[in-house]
Amino acid sequence: MEQDIHSDGFNQMERMLLFAFLEESSGCEFKEQLPSLRSQGIVYPLQDILYCDSDGELQTDGNRSGHFQNGEQVFDPEVNEEIVRTIAAQLAEIGDQLDKEIKAKVVNDLVQHFLNENLSREEITRCLSQAVEVLARAIPSDLEREKAMLVLAMVLTKKVANKVPFLLQRVFSTTVNYISQHFHGYVARMVSAVTQPCGSESYSQT
Repeated sequence: MEQDIHSDGFNQMERMLLFAFLEESSGCEFKEQLPSLRSQGIVYPLQDILYCDSDGELQTDGNRSGHFQNGEQVFDPEVNEEIVRTIAAQLAEIGDQLDKEIKAKVVNDLVQHFLNENLSREEITRCLSQAVEVLARAIPSDLEREKAMLVLAMVLTKKVANKVPFLLQRVFSTTVNYISQHFHGYVARMVSAVTQPCGSESYSQT
């Protein structure tokens, strides 16, 4: 079942990652609108994440690190937002390289889907997923597949929102849902790799 973008802390890591990616990306023509995602409660500080303890109770205590719940890693409030921003900046560099490889038709087709108010969230997410799949097969890249698809989804977010900035919230929410469905574990592993106490190297771009 799809996660509601306002539901809980489950996809807040993805929200912050995408938000920071857009802030760092070149050619983002709607940066002045990004603060509206915070004011509308779509993106909020990581320390405000609510997580569920072993009894299913919502907690806000910041004294715990990431843990697993129902087989999924759940991030707790002490996760450093700067870590997410560092990863986002590195992914944005990759995105800037892939940007020029994305054909205008793919973007224009997605714009039409987002403009279609009759499409449900599930349907529009499927359209985004299909576009990412097509691009991932067509664009030559030495990136691992998960990373390439994650970056392509976020670049498409930027390119679609550049054309229809008044739909920023819908485009942003759709991409967060897509990332949560397909790459939640991958994002968790990226963040965990950076937060390892003995890990001195930065997150690799390859």
